[in-house]
Amino acid sequence: MSRTKSALLGALVLLAGASGTAVAAVPADPAGIAAIPCTVDYKVQNQWDTGFTAAVTVTNNSAAKTSWAVKWAYAGNQKVTSGWNAKISQSGTAVTAANETYNGTLVTGGSVSFGFNASYSGTNALPTSFTLDGVTCNVDDGSGGGGGGGGSDPSGRVDNPYAGAKVYVNPEWSAKAAAETGGSRISNQPTGVWLDRIAAINGASGSMGLRAHLDAALAQKGSGEEVVQLVVYDLPGRDCAALASNGELGPTEIDKYKTQFIDPIAAILADSKYASLRIVTTIEIDSLPNLVTNTGSRATATPQCDTMLANGNYVKGVGYALAKLGAIPNVYNYLDAGHHGWIGWDDNFAPSATLFKQAATSEGATVDDVAGFITNTANYSALKENNFTINDTVNGTSVRQSKWVDWNRYVDELSFAQAFRNQLVSVGFNSGIGMLVDTSRNGWGGTARPTGPGATTSVDTYVDGGRYDRRIHVGNWCNQAGAGLGERPQASPATGIDAYVWMKPPGESDGSSSAIANDEGKGFDRMCDPTYTGNPRNNNSMSGALPNAPLSGHWFSAQFQQLMTNAYPPL
Repeated sequence: MSRTKSALLGALVLLAGASGTAVAAVPADPAGIAAIPCTVDYKVQNQWDTGFTAAVTVTNNSAAKTSWAVKWAYAGNQKVTSGWNAKISQSGTAVTAANETYNGTLVTGGSVSFGFNASYSGTNALPTSFTLDGVTCNVDDGSGGGGGGGGSDPSGRVDNPYAGAKVYVNPEWSAKAAAETGGSRISNQPTGVWLDRIAAINGASGSMGLRAHLDAALAQKGSGEEVVQLVVYDLPGRDCAALASNGELGPTEIDKYKTQFIDPIAAILADSKYASLRIVTTIEIDSLPNLVTNTGSRATATPQCDTMLANGNYVKGVGYALAKLGAIPNVYNYLDAGHHGWIGWDDNFAPSATLFKQAATSEGATVDDVAGFITNTANYSALKENNFTINDTVNGTSVRQSKWVDWNRYVDELSFAQAFRNQLVSVGFNSGIGMLVDTSRNGWGGTARPTGPGATTSVDTYVDGGRYDRRIHVGNWCNQAGAGLGERPQASPATGIDAYVWMKPPGESDGSSSAIANDEGKGFDRMCDPTYTGNPRNNNSMSGALPNAPLSGHWFSAQFQQLMTNAYPPL
């Protein structure tokens, strides 16, 4: 997924006019880079009539430091208004950015990144001289002389982070899987690490924190490339249409989300210690599509979703996360795109893409902060339905008129992901974006897997008899009975698809079958209750949920065993 942001941390210093057009200044001599005490990369990421967002990366080539300060001066009237990952002050045209308490260490050869918003009028000429602790730094021209990756992309960014790379195996999940009868068959598979509350950053309830996972990934990496998969998931008013995955932050707590959740994550990921890892972030699952499908006059609308649409905090939160994490050169942001059984309908398809573009260009973010999108996260939609297509008819009746398809234009996740990718490009996302598909629980194998099309008695018998996805309704999402492990994680499996992934760790519950008191901010959703008869979002169907399930994210042995039994491809 090539990104025009590949020059984010190279080809600088730049001079930018009011239009934001950048022209490279005279580059440093790469042959002498070893003698350069420091380099500074300064990039305007986003610019508008009265302000701009900038990202700065400093590389220390001298003795290790326990604190640092970077200084520069503006030629115009630029004024820093807010910043992150550094304490930024300004006197006249002179700006000082000093370390925070958590990122003062700067080893020899190490880098630190920070960013800020600023106002200006007239032209926005970029600074041409920087110092690190009083010593003049040079400018990294992206020629590769400083071990930055070579070529035009010193950050080492690649089109598809999964290509040619191992993927991190979470030792905590692996141990739980291996402890299950038969679990050793899959306990070496890579899964996502969920950062679903502030406490998870440092490690909640004795579990590994983010740094511990990154350190473990470095140990697994060896001499090759390694991807680490993170789920960034703590928006204010989270999951406005579901209760099992409600979060800890109230609808208005956007500032807390920024400063206590995203900023600390960004600070850790920007640590030069982890620069050799390819960090894939799944950004805020089940958020933005709710603003399209569960608001306003729709039968599926909820007051909570109307609130989040009105206050804009989903859009602001996603934009902020994309901007902060996208400024880190080895981070690849994948924005959650729901699944075919959610936004595959005409009323939802194009509006969702438009909303994603809005979020990806808010709070300082640009489309260059989006490496791609992920579909079916923690869901059950079949990857490929082989026994019928959307173009089939039965006795003159279109498959689209069946109760299962219900006028959707897509019958499986692969066709949806590929089509939605094209829609996203059409609204302004980069043509090189790639898609991920979560295949952790969409195998639908076992003895009940159909071997051919259903009877042609009616369009419903034809679809129901042949479909692999055996949910009662495509809107059912909680601990689904009969589900199985899907395709194993793999890179570049199909056109436009960067990887099949297990972002949802198999065996971790979607939500409790009954109310369970907890301090994790997780409510009880009747969609996780096997006796529930449904709501408009699943056409008032039974929930199809397994009984005796624990809180979301907690280990659910019975589900794990079922997933192995029904795996497709079989184990």
